[in-house]
Amino acid sequence: MFLSVRELKKSFGKDEVLKQLSVDVEAQSTLSILGKSGCGKTTFLKILAGLESQDHGSIELNGIEISQRPPQKRGVVYLYQEPLLFPHLNAFDNIAFGLRIQKVDADAIEDRVASLLKSLGLSQHALKMPDQLSGGQKQRVAFGRAIIVNPLLLLLDEPFASLDVETRATMQHLFKDISNQFGITSIFVTHDLKEALLMGDKIAYMQQGHITTYSSKQAFINDPKVGVLKEISFWSNLVQSTSNPE
Repeated sequence: MFLSVRELKKSFGKDEVLKQLSVDVEAQSTLSILGKSGCGKTTFLKILAGLESQDHGSIELNGIEISQRPPQKRGVVYLYQEPLLFPHLNAFDNIAFGLRIQKVDADAIEDRVASLLKSLGLSQHALKMPDQLSGGQKQRVAFGRAIIVNPLLLLLDEPFASLDVETRATMQHLFKDISNQFGITSIFVTHDLKEALLMGDKIAYMQQGHITTYSSKQAFINDPKVGVLKEISFWSNLVQSTSNPE
């Protein structure tokens, strides 16, 4: 298994946030994790990224135990809900930043960034500063900056939550396309039921520090605690009531 997490525990004082959490993610696939605010999703991602330390448990990525490695040596990139672009750099230079830190050849940077900008539909916006970009364009730049360094694992913490409905749908489809194109392995955290189903190759549900991973999307849908059946029932009843008015 490409990512294997075993018996992860984390407490803040007396508050036990993660309770013997274990999960696997296959290479070049996306695991979407659905869960309400406060269930431990963000803490889990921060531990994977090395931004928080676990109290107990192991994290093996691509055959290597990474729990004791610093964040910059894990091969993991964390993409926040807010783009967090460098305000003094244009779109091209924001995306190129990680490659320059890695001392990649200037010509190679030019070629790779230009190619990725094209894939992201941002070629015409390459020289714009962050304050000249829309919310969706900023998130595309942040996404580009994250994947251009070829991380082993990409962590997405509700990255589209602040976008309007139309832009969010566009970004969801773009993420799927780019993930397939670049063979990205990722964990996509969301509290949106529809988004969890759309984004994940596999789906997990997180509740009170515990995680359940489902063998199929149908198994996820059939579990009453995740809320899909209630959602289906709501819309079915609504359609029935509007088509048969008294």
